[in-house]
Amino acid sequence: MSGVGVGAGKSSRLRGPKMTLKYKNFYVMLFLILIVGIVVTGIFQFWPHDMDSDQDSLSRHKRSQYLNYHGEITIKTNSAKPLIGNESCTFHTCFNVSHCGYNDENRISVYIYPLVRYLDENDVSISIPLSKEFHEILTTIANSDFYTENADEACLFLPSLDLLNQNNVRLDVTAQVLQTLPRWNNGTNHLLFNMLPGNMPDYNTTLDVHRGLALLAGGGFSTWSYRRNFDVPIPVYNPMISHIDLPEISYLEKRRYLFVAGQTGIHTEYRADLEKVASTHKNVLVLDKCTMDPTDTSGKFNFTQRCREEKKYNYPHILQHGTFCIVLRGARLGQTALYDCMKASSIPVIIADSYIMPFSEVLDWERAAVVVREDDLADIGHILEDISIEKIHSMRKQVKFYYETYFATIKDITLTTLQIINDRVFPYAGRKYEEWNEPPYRDGVVNPLFLPLMPPKSAGFTAVILTFDRLESLFRVITEVAKTPSLSKVLVVWNNQKKLPPQASLWPKINKPLKVVQTRQNKLSNRFYPYDEIETEAILALDDDIVMMTTDELEFGYQVWREFPDRLVGFPSRLHLWDNTTQKWKYESEWTSEISMVLTGAAFYHKHYSFLYTNAMPGNLKKWVDKHINCEDIAMNFLIANHTRKGAVKVAPRQKFKCPECKNMDMLSADATHLVERSECVHYFTQLYEAMPLKTVEFRADPVLYKDDFPDNLKSYSNIGSL
Repeated sequence: MSGVGVGAGKSSRLRGPKMTLKYKNFYVMLFLILIVGIVVTGIFQFWPHDMDSDQDSLSRHKRSQYLNYHGEITIKTNSAKPLIGNESCTFHTCFNVSHCGYNDENRISVYIYPLVRYLDENDVSISIPLSKEFHEILTTIANSDFYTENADEACLFLPSLDLLNQNNVRLDVTAQVLQTLPRWNNGTNHLLFNMLPGNMPDYNTTLDVHRGLALLAGGGFSTWSYRRNFDVPIPVYNPMISHIDLPEISYLEKRRYLFVAGQTGIHTEYRADLEKVASTHKNVLVLDKCTMDPTDTSGKFNFTQRCREEKKYNYPHILQHGTFCIVLRGARLGQTALYDCMKASSIPVIIADSYIMPFSEVLDWERAAVVVREDDLADIGHILEDISIEKIHSMRKQVKFYYETYFATIKDITLTTLQIINDRVFPYAGRKYEEWNEPPYRDGVVNPLFLPLMPPKSAGFTAVILTFDRLESLFRVITEVAKTPSLSKVLVVWNNQKKLPPQASLWPKINKPLKVVQTRQNKLSNRFYPYDEIETEAILALDDDIVMMTTDELEFGYQVWREFPDRLVGFPSRLHLWDNTTQKWKYESEWTSEISMVLTGAAFYHKHYSFLYTNAMPGNLKKWVDKHINCEDIAMNFLIANHTRKGAVKVAPRQKFKCPECKNMDMLSADATHLVERSECVHYFTQLYEAMPLKTVEFRADPVLYKDDFPDNLKSYSNIGSL
């Protein structure tokens, strides 16, 4: 059916009235607007959402198209028994690194074989539909910096065969399919992914397919089947719970149960042992599948529920209520239970002899999991009860870091696998132990210090002395510290707003610059303010009553700080301990062989920490210190330990400050409630940091020849005080 409009011929049987110029222009404009709209719409359809670059967007589009099927191949099937790979393979004997240097970025290139439909001799499809997880593996690699479209420049080849679950693999033809790959070469430099190896009844721990020299990223390796530093052990991903959002729980939160066992289908002997433990330990929870609801006609197991007798629990939420989480050997050695425990930030207890932990080549599992022999399952309650609360807090944090970085998604698992292989090929550019295993700093700040060289000796240090109204002892402190050879300047922080500092003529005459700053409010935090007058990297924090420190002590302390410029280096030390009675951290001032803090009444630190103390402490910690007029030194210890992950350094034997001339009422620490308040500070600060950053060490720096029977003139530091 033809319409009426512009351009109708003279032979048309229907004619409209002659179009005036006015209406002609209108339709022309309408036509142009439509054309422009179509073009603009097309542009916006292909506009990159992240606005990165047109080229990158088109590249991703091209890569996604690349994952479509490309043709068909007929395979001659046979019933030969499938074989496994070369058991003697190592990275140096079975991997050809000569193909891995086609770029200057120290990065391997991975080529993905095009997807192909495979048919048998009768033209019946033998191709396995791609699972969602394997398709995500292909997509992740195709969209990563590892990917290359040029097979001639590839270091690693990935067949587009879904081998993740051996239950879905045609063992009689898969080996033949692999051999049809144009660059197979007996599997050299090929990578296969498999999470669930083996079939009934044996459930072997590796993929039962002849794979020659190919690397296997497998989820069930044992010490007998794992080819160390060749294969890559990976976690068994659990798609049934990966999408479930769990509430955030603090590392410090006390859990209701010592452990939760939520695994199903475990051996009856193991379950009997767990039930025996549950009968003697009331704080454990052993769960199993729930009885099928008679009204449920689906016949499917509900993965989001577990039961204890008739009581139902949401899964994996219930795992968050256990300090530990049991991971037992099942029919397959690798279990999704490990993934479930880590998702819930519960410390996994691995009870599976010979199991190779995921990514164990680079991850230090002693920091995140407890490994127990299967024969010791009956004693698991006592074993776990002996683990300290400090260790538990540290392990929880590590579990969360490992999960979120390497386990949470198929993308994380895939990229971690490739990075491990990449580090083997380019070891000189590979990640270090700390990069793999150290959680990032919470606020994104990395250790701001340091070149490997020590700070220059010539720069010296600035003595920052906090004072209120003790002139006699203040002047004595200034006089003594001025004798220290490395002193650069003395800065007095006058913290009394009701009284002006003395006139210049009354101050001690010293041979180093002396500057006085008067604060606007009486706050202990004023001692850590980053004053412009501080020009040296090193700061010596001093109280105005520390008259007992000797020149040798101060000079030696400064030289020790030069060797540990990122630490807090000081004299009297203290310790934090866990109180089982109160279930809180406490502050301890008794002398022990361990320390975790040094008091800032006399301590050296880098001036950068003054900036962090003033501007970057968590929550309202600084205001809390100023309000309670206490614990600013503990706050500084927390700050530095949190940023460095290192302990404080104690110098020389002195343990306590003694001020015979000072009246007890003038000393803050003389209050009978002092220790109680300090313990509350430690506990409160731990809650703010959501961790215990303080590190306990057994170390003290003493001068050489300190205890030796030599004349004093042979010793650099002969007068370093006493206990």
